[in-house]
Amino acid sequence: MLRNRKWRIGRVVSDKMDKTVVVAVEVRKQHPLYHKTIKHTAKFKAHDEQNACRLGDVVRIEESRPISKDKHWRVTAIIAKGDVAEIQPSAIS
Repeated sequence: MLRNRKWRIGRVVSDKMDKTVVVAVEVRKQHPLYHKTIKHTAKFKAHDEQNACRLGDVVRIEESRPISKDKHWRVTAIIAKGDVAEIQPSAIS
């Protein structure tokens, strides 16, 4: 039985956990009364089996069975590699 699962496209904001990434998904909506565009950001923890995702990558995540207490999504594709440079605190001073 093939199901249509929910999917989102977002940017990886954290890859510090093992086999887990935090993906920020941004949704823009227009306010019903004031007609101003409003940004809403939701963060999802997603399962990354090969630890392939890095900070700043644009990824596609898909809904899955509960993997842990907070993880209900898994990374299905890396759309674009991010070019975020990680600077160590010792390199700044």
